[in-house]
Amino acid sequence: MAKTTNKPTRPDTRISRRNFLGGAVSTAASLAAFGSAAKLAYAAGSDKLRLGIIGCGGRGTGAVLDCLKATDGVVLTTMGDIFDDRIAGSVGTIRNKLHDRKIGEDKFQVKKENCFTGFDSYKKVLASDIDIVILSTPPHFRPIQLAAAIEAGKNVFMEKPVAVDPVGIRSVIASAKLAKQKGLGIVSGTQRRHQPHYLEIMKRIHNGDIGEVVAAQCYWNQGGLWVHDRKPEWSDMEWQCKNWLYFTWLSGDHIVEQHVHNLDVVNWAFNAHPVKAMGMGGRQVRTGPEYGNIFDHFAVEYEYPNGARTLSMCRQIDGCAERVSEHIVGTKGTVYTDGANGEIKGPKPYKYEEENPPNPYELEHADLVASIRSGKPLNEGIRVAESTMTAILGRMSAYTGREIKWDWVMNASKLDLSPAKYEFGDLPVRPIAIPGKTELI
Repeated sequence: MAKTTNKPTRPDTRISRRNFLGGAVSTAASLAAFGSAAKLAYAAGSDKLRLGIIGCGGRGTGAVLDCLKATDGVVLTTMGDIFDDRIAGSVGTIRNKLHDRKIGEDKFQVKKENCFTGFDSYKKVLASDIDIVILSTPPHFRPIQLAAAIEAGKNVFMEKPVAVDPVGIRSVIASAKLAKQKGLGIVSGTQRRHQPHYLEIMKRIHNGDIGEVVAAQCYWNQGGLWVHDRKPEWSDMEWQCKNWLYFTWLSGDHIVEQHVHNLDVVNWAFNAHPVKAMGMGGRQVRTGPEYGNIFDHFAVEYEYPNGARTLSMCRQIDGCAERVSEHIVGTKGTVYTDGANGEIKGPKPYKYEEENPPNPYELEHADLVASIRSGKPLNEGIRVAESTMTAILGRMSAYTGREIKWDWVMNASKLDLSPAKYEFGDLPVRPIAIPGKTELI
């Protein structure tokens, strides 16, 4: 199990869930990471796009490097995170990787006073002179930060998933619509939407090469992931944010946080979202308190508008068979896809055989930047919101043991997993869901 080693600060500002009140500050730990040799000049000239990052953990740091590698004329200028040690670690990693990734050092142009920490650090990042912001905090924070980014006139790259509950999904959809009105770009971290073999296979599916899509199966079955053991000096909120994978209010559970990729592919193939879901799941192996309140396995049947059924499976249990892929069934053929390969079998066969495919994590950033520069910014907000809602729908069905319709959960559900306040203090862990007893909200 991964261990955390840095002792975080413990700010005691009280922040409500509606407005994230409080002040963000640059901390000594962050400042020390720069050193006197850093190149800190701001970008100049209209050809430069300034990049900011909110959420400086592993995925956020990776997204920055992917963006800088994939695009010319983009420079990182501003950083924000809840924790100061995250910024310090991110700065160190980025500067160490610039040479390895063959990224020019001039693309790192962060001044120490443009690093912000605390629950409201996102406001400081968005108030700075940036053109694009990467949102990579835990998924719970995505709707709040996306709304603020669009209001501030920023183009957005946001990691998946984009919410953890129906209230958050409705917020994301509203933000995506506003972004379209304001001519702003939104691209999400569903990188399969930018991979050549997925694009080619989906084009063939939609052209009718496998006939009507009548069934599908999708999987994200793998072993366990990292867990951070709690330290005595950590408050409830601090521990949960550090160990965010294992709390439904932060991650949405692994069906939402991870399996959304495969569900997005199935929605893409059907060119639709499901109309209802019936799921099951449980917590059989990861039963200790360090695993918060999420399940370790799910199985969900989704029904689509044409009556077709999809079997969805995801699991995070060591020592079990692993499978991360999608299988689409048509009346005239079948499709297999995964993160590296794709094949169509039937009267119109196709097989992806590229030996050195481009990095999809770079392609998604390149596509966003190219669209901004063309004056026709991509906007994936509603699509990824619907795929995230597909995963939430399955989780809610599994948690409650109920068959649930899409229209109800999208329009009527009042489920909002937000804590009452954002502060480092007491935050009791919500009860683990029990199918048949957990209330449908």
